[in-house]
Amino acid sequence: MAKSFASLLLLNSPLSPPSSFSQSLHHLQAKTFPQSQSYYGVGTRTKPISASMVEAQPPVRKEDIIIVGAGIAGLATAVSLHRLGVGSLVLEQAESLRTGGTSLTLFKNGWGVLDAMGVGNDLRSQFLEIQGMVVKSEDGRELRSFRFKDEDESQEVRAVERRILLETLANQLPTDSIHFSSKLAKIERIETGETLLELEDGTRLSGKIVIGCDGIRSPVAKWMGFSEPRYVGHCAFRGLGFFPERMPYEPKVNYIYGRGLRAGYVPVSPTKVYWFICFNSPSPGPKITDPSVLKKQARELVRNWPSELLNIIDLTPDDTIIRTPLVDRWLWPAISPPASSGGVVLVGDAWHPMTPNLGQGACCALEDAVVLAKKLSDALRLGPESVEGALRLYGSERWPRIFPLTIRANLVGSLLQWDNPVVCSVRNNVIIPKLVRLGPILEHTNFEFEPL
Repeated sequence: MAKSFASLLLLNSPLSPPSSFSQSLHHLQAKTFPQSQSYYGVGTRTKPISASMVEAQPPVRKEDIIIVGAGIAGLATAVSLHRLGVGSLVLEQAESLRTGGTSLTLFKNGWGVLDAMGVGNDLRSQFLEIQGMVVKSEDGRELRSFRFKDEDESQEVRAVERRILLETLANQLPTDSIHFSSKLAKIERIETGETLLELEDGTRLSGKIVIGCDGIRSPVAKWMGFSEPRYVGHCAFRGLGFFPERMPYEPKVNYIYGRGLRAGYVPVSPTKVYWFICFNSPSPGPKITDPSVLKKQARELVRNWPSELLNIIDLTPDDTIIRTPLVDRWLWPAISPPASSGGVVLVGDAWHPMTPNLGQGACCALEDAVVLAKKLSDALRLGPESVEGALRLYGSERWPRIFPLTIRANLVGSLLQWDNPVVCSVRNNVIIPKLVRLGPILEHTNFEFEPL
């Protein structure tokens, strides 16, 4: 029991976190829909239907597979399908790829999927491999250190800039695969069994398969009956420090634990260091976008903590600092809706938002993408009538992995946010130095899947 409890305490904190994008992605800024595809490939599209001036509503464009959202989950799903010869149309509500934000940590399960998509080595060349982790108290005293490969020779950990990950995935897709400025306004199932999507600009599309990859506040998930994600009681500041010459830190994850407050930093590249601060708060609080205010608030929380953390915060460009409330959704069996309904299915945060305490949010979205793509590709070879069964199979296969990870991540965050001084003293002087083992902590990064 002690080992299990101790393992929970040290699971990874919110790490969740170059190719030229302009040369190969300029075509994705197109504002018109590409032609329609067939289930079986990235074939030619039919010509748009011209709307008559006397029509009450614009015509409905027919697509076989529509992916809502061009974040990590959406682009990874589109790339996985593309590698299997299946085309899709990706709808993104923003005017371009949402490349803001900081970085995210990928463990070996995430890298295995990126290798299957054909982009692993391109990304590896741009980001440092993290060798291990160091845990300190708020006064800078080292409590424990680990080397990842001492416990698992196959482990691979790197912090990846979100911007570069999205750009790399988008570059794998054919011309006009992504349509921007396409915010979903309405979704409904029509008589044919297809799903009708209406966008805010009046565009209407019907899809035989609709894949909701539209994030934590997913309109597709809401339409399917899912509850809003639940606030877990703490918020996080995140940023990406920039060192013009070269950052001076070893490639290790550095955690600092205080009372009701924890922080960390990890080198991303030779010149960039990702950092986070997680703090207790009874409510999410007001949304703040002024980066100078965010930086001041973050610095104030850790003003007496190790100087290297303060230095990284000071060297953080304004456009990389964010503050977010942490939320999740527990997919209780027999209570939560299934992952699919007819030809509509959810992937990533749209289905299973989780707190970043395990560093598995992005990894699980990548896993979802490759599993769903493989099952859809196999089903389409058998015929369209097999699709709904494939979607149900995807949900039943992924749920036993996603549900425990979501709960575990939540518990880890709650335990690490303790503010009781006696409990924190026991954590720092007994549990972390003497009881914690790294091997069991990383078992969840083992993941096997059928190759694309």
